[in-house]
Amino acid sequence: MPGRPLVLILSFSPIGSDARVLKQLELAREVADVVTCGYGDAPAGVVEHVRIPDDRKILPLRPKLLVLRLRTLALHRAPAIAWVRSALAGRRFDAVIVNELEAAPVGLSIPSAGGHLLDLHEYTPRLHDDSAGWRRYLQPLFESTARRWLPRASAVTTVGARIAQEYARLSGVTPDLVVNAAPFADRRPTEVGEPIRLVHSGACLRRRGLLELVEAVESTSTPVTLDLYLMPNNPGLLGELRELAAASDRVTVHDPVPYARLVETLNGYDIGVHVLPPVTVNNEWALPNKFFDYVQARLGVIVGPSPEMARYAVEHGLGLVTAGFSAADLASTLDSLTLEQVRSLKEAAHRAAAPLSSEHAMGAWRDALRTMLERARS
Repeated sequence: MPGRPLVLILSFSPIGSDARVLKQLELAREVADVVTCGYGDAPAGVVEHVRIPDDRKILPLRPKLLVLRLRTLALHRAPAIAWVRSALAGRRFDAVIVNELEAAPVGLSIPSAGGHLLDLHEYTPRLHDDSAGWRRYLQPLFESTARRWLPRASAVTTVGARIAQEYARLSGVTPDLVVNAAPFADRRPTEVGEPIRLVHSGACLRRRGLLELVEAVESTSTPVTLDLYLMPNNPGLLGELRELAAASDRVTVHDPVPYARLVETLNGYDIGVHVLPPVTVNNEWALPNKFFDYVQARLGVIVGPSPEMARYAVEHGLGLVTAGFSAADLASTLDSLTLEQVRSLKEAAHRAAAPLSSEHAMGAWRDALRTMLERARS
C-alpha cells in the first residue's frame, strides 16, 4: 500500500451538509486520502467525489416486487443502488465506510483490502413504523438486510444504546456506540436573566412537537422567550409557525444558520428545548445532534421522557425531563423554572462539554479505521 491509503465513504445523503458523515471524513483525512460517494457537491478535503444524480433515489422501491415478496431484489434494483454499483465497479479501496443499513448490500460488496465499517444512523427496520405499508413491506426487508449484512462488516457502529440493543437482538452483532456529539467548543455559559431565553434548532416537521412547544411557551407563567432556527422541510408548518410568532411577543422564527456557526449562535441562549413525541421508535430512542449542540453551547436542556436524552440529561445534571410530551407537560416544567436552576444547568453543561464532545465519542470509529488500515498494509 504505497503512499497514503485510500478510504471510501459512501452515504446516500448530501455529504456536504451531513454532520455525522462529515465527522467521519475529518477523521479519515487524518490518515488517508478520501473518496466520497453521495448526493450534492464535493465536500472539502476529498481527492474525489462520486456524485449520485439527484434523481436517483432508493425509495420508493418497485411495488410489484414488494408485493411478490422479492424484497431483496427490489432493493438491489433501486435506482440509487444500481447507479452506485455501476459507478464504483472495478474500484478497490483500503477501507470503506458505509452509512445506513440500506447502503449495506452495495457498500459492503465494494472490494476493500482492510474491510468495511458500517455506521447505522437509526433503526431502519422501524424507521416509519407509523405507516402500515412500511410495516408490511419494508420492515421485513430491512430486518432481513440487518440479519444478513451486519455479520459481514468488519465493524458496526450506531448512535444510541437502545438502537444497538435492537440490532444485536436482530442480527447477533452488537454495534459500538458513536453518539452524535458535536466538536468541543471553547466557550463559557452566558449570564442568565429575565426573560429566560429558550431555543430550538433543527428540522421543521410536524412530528417534532413544534406547535406544542410554542403553545407551552405562550401559556407558562415564567417569563421566557423562544427562538426557533428551522430548516424549511415543511413549508406549510413553517408558515403556521411564522404566523404564530408574528402574533406573539415571546416567539421568534429564524432562518437556519450554517452548522459551523450554530454553537456560536446558540451560546447566546439559556435552555435548549427538545420534547420529541414518540410517534416512531426512532423518535422514542433518539439521541440527536441538537442535544450535543446545546451542550457545546453551554445551555441547559429540557427534554421529554425520551429514554436516551433523559438519561444523559439526568446523569450529567444538565437538564430537566418533562412528565410527558404534551404542551401542558412542558408548560408545567417551565412554570417551576428559576433563574438559579438555569444557571446550575448551564454550569453542568460546561462541565460536561469535554466528555460529551465528538473528540471523545469517535473512539470506535478511530479504532475501526486503524484496524482496517493495518489489515490493508499487511
